[in-house]
Amino acid sequence: MKKACLLLADGTLFSGYAVGADGSAVGEVVFNTGMAGYQEVLTDPSYYGQTVCMTYPLIGNYGINFEDYESRKSWVSGFVMRELCEYPSNWRCKLTLGEYLKHQNVVGIAGIDTRALTRRIRNAGVMNGIIYSEGFEPDAAKVQEMKNYSVHDAVKAVSCSSPVVYPPDSGSVRWRVALYDFGVKYNIERELRKRGCEVTVVPALTPPEALSGFDGVMLSNGPGDPAENIEIIDNLRRLLDTGMPVFGICLGHQLLALAIGAKTEKLRYGHRGVNHPVKDLDTGRTYITSQNHGYAVVSDSVPAGLARVRYVNLNDGTAEGLEYPGRPVFTVQYHPEVCPGPMDTAYLFDRFVSNMEHAKGDDAVCR
Repeated sequence: MKKACLLLADGTLFSGYAVGADGSAVGEVVFNTGMAGYQEVLTDPSYYGQTVCMTYPLIGNYGINFEDYESRKSWVSGFVMRELCEYPSNWRCKLTLGEYLKHQNVVGIAGIDTRALTRRIRNAGVMNGIIYSEGFEPDAAKVQEMKNYSVHDAVKAVSCSSPVVYPPDSGSVRWRVALYDFGVKYNIERELRKRGCEVTVVPALTPPEALSGFDGVMLSNGPGDPAENIEIIDNLRRLLDTGMPVFGICLGHQLLALAIGAKTEKLRYGHRGVNHPVKDLDTGRTYITSQNHGYAVVSDSVPAGLARVRYVNLNDGTAEGLEYPGRPVFTVQYHPEVCPGPMDTAYLFDRFVSNMEHAKGDDAVCR
């Protein structure tokens, strides 16, 4: 096996062996606590510019299939594991994880103490790092580049360039939904299609004036700092004035909050995993959710009367969802479309469909 190393910006060095592509890769090092779902992680555009450490010790044991992609390619900058399974066992397996990483030109490392790495990030906060395989050791200039690295224009990098239409699973169109691609996951589209929606995925910078003829609008997940998307935020401000039903997820939730004057902040090490408890303040019920975000809406900054915090994270109290009183609009920070993971909150897609039904009957109230 070829040797490889992960060097963090604070000078911490982890040694292991190379997996995937040869070379070096700079990224923001984050960790995901899910026991399964590495294929979905690799193909989630929200990880653009990030090096992902999987905390579960054995990764790759069911290989890679052709059905569970969340986008057209892998977006991670690098991939970190304790142990890579080289002989996966699953009837749908088409590639080993190592083969997939090499095919996608993703530089990875295995054989390191991922528990120690995770503790380092939790204690010091998210930091940059560089993975490099033997023969690609970084010089002083490369190390400085790594330390100065930051993710910019992430949404523009992952969004589609032209609209794409997907028919409903039933073949009969009940609703026409415009799905903003800020880094969309395929499963959002799948959840809508199986509810009778014709889904048109539109580029991130599509103006709201171009959305005539649609019954509702979905705002997708995506990567990067939400506050840098000034043009998108302005578009969403105008979208709210149209009265159309809107459902936002993750980055979509953050961008809509910014559109009404709220603020966002970067979390110390983010929320990435499939077991985050979220409480519905209206019902008192707690849901187990899947999450993947490094930023959050600042609860105290949400303008009274325009929106209110309905869902909160029980681990740290951060805002996990907003209601927009008097409008058929709601957003959540977590992922109700997740696969694999808890499906506790998939009912939110039904709620979105219900809002479209009421809007069409001139009874546009958020339920």
